[in-house]
Amino acid sequence: MAAVLGSVIGIERERLSWAAGLRTHMLVSVGSALIMIVSAFGFADVLKGEHVVLDPSRMAAQVVSGIGFLGAGSILLRGEIVRGLTTAASLWSVAAIGLAVGGGMYTVAIAATIIILIVLAGIKPIEQRFIRARQQRRLMLLVERGALTFHSLHDVLGTTSSRVKQFVMQQSDDAPECDEVHITLHRVSEPEYVVLREQLRHLPGVKALREDSAQPEREV
Repeated sequence: MAAVLGSVIGIERERLSWAAGLRTHMLVSVGSALIMIVSAFGFADVLKGEHVVLDPSRMAAQVVSGIGFLGAGSILLRGEIVRGLTTAASLWSVAAIGLAVGGGMYTVAIAATIIILIVLAGIKPIEQRFIRARQQRRLMLLVERGALTFHSLHDVLGTTSSRVKQFVMQQSDDAPECDEVHITLHRVSEPEYVVLREQLRHLPGVKALREDSAQPEREV
């Protein structure tokens, strides 16, 4: 049961091509269940002795802290963006599911699996539509021909360039000697957006800057 419930969560992570996918989640769940079973029933012979008192929860507690090294291994830092926190949390949750199965709490384990799956697969579209969409901004820059490239933009913005999700350049119809550069920024708060906008406005060769409501057609 621990393997099955862990695989349900693992499949959701696997479809997104995360390093911690199907097999990792299954192994974490099965391992946690085994540790819980050993902790609860593996010392029955020892307990028959006089004046012997054991705490079966101590081994289970070590799973909660020990799973941290797997979670840390799934977290990646790219520029200023941290990726993998959700996968790390799912590994931690799967370990708890395994402990519940090992303790014989099947109903709780199944209910937790359903809730975790809803959070991972069901909440994400809502998050993308109502939260992340508000953190995306599109700008159109009118620049002199050849004055701005993605590499020069990266050099100017530094680590902040990680906020640039899309960079599209095309020839301007109104000013043949200029290029139109469409930039999509993501995961930016209002203060960050104001700073980035001013940085872009003062780039060499930029003649005009405005918010762009149109979706660029091609990426460069």
